[in-house]
Amino acid sequence: MSTQSGSGEQPTENRIGMMIEKVMVGPPHEGENGQGLLICTNRGDIPAILHAAEETTRAVVWVCGARGGFGGPGGGLYAELAEELTGQGITSLRMDYRHPNHIQECALDLVAGCNFLRATGHGPAIVVGHSFGGAVVIAAGAVSDNIAGVVSLSPQTYGAQGAGMISPKPLLVVHGKADTRLPFSCAVAIHDWAKEPKELVLYEGAEHRLDECREELGDLLREWIPEHLPETIVTPEES
Repeated sequence: MSTQSGSGEQPTENRIGMMIEKVMVGPPHEGENGQGLLICTNRGDIPAILHAAEETTRAVVWVCGARGGFGGPGGGLYAELAEELTGQGITSLRMDYRHPNHIQECALDLVAGCNFLRATGHGPAIVVGHSFGGAVVIAAGAVSDNIAGVVSLSPQTYGAQGAGMISPKPLLVVHGKADTRLPFSCAVAIHDWAKEPKELVLYEGAEHRLDECREELGDLLREWIPEHLPETIVTPEES
């Protein structure tokens, strides 16, 4: 891997003490489409995949469940939407975790990814997380100014108690009513904790990975994400 120009030359630090020291560029991880990145921080290295759109300030960050990785729900829906959204002028960053299943550390990873995007000229990003990641995006969305909105898919409640702190950023909570791993009451509780603007979508017959509602979920995200991304002119942050 090589150091990405303009993205890691100066340390970038968030308010919780994680510093981005450099960003390494290489081939995609796990044979995936996109550009492989390694976001090197003072707390360890975070693997990521960048799907870069040209001349845009709009961005989305995608995170997965407790085991990490890049797959996400709906049989590769993250990768499909990340590639598709570049054609609409929206950059995507799909992120793994340094320490999967550790809510605080994974939220730090997500904040670092949003800080990286801001430092490369993007505005606040929409963050999307599934299962355990559905709580990660809520925890990060409650504290980061570099997050514009939160999408929580099939979320757990542990780590998501800060949902009320996301407002005035928009929150979308999605769950399958046939989920046997995390009951859809988790999504209902998170929606209840949250303040406006918020939206709850429940899919009949959909299990935890949301395969059964993949087409409907894809259409929902194709509409919701661009609608809630601000059109802003952003210059890279000074370190």
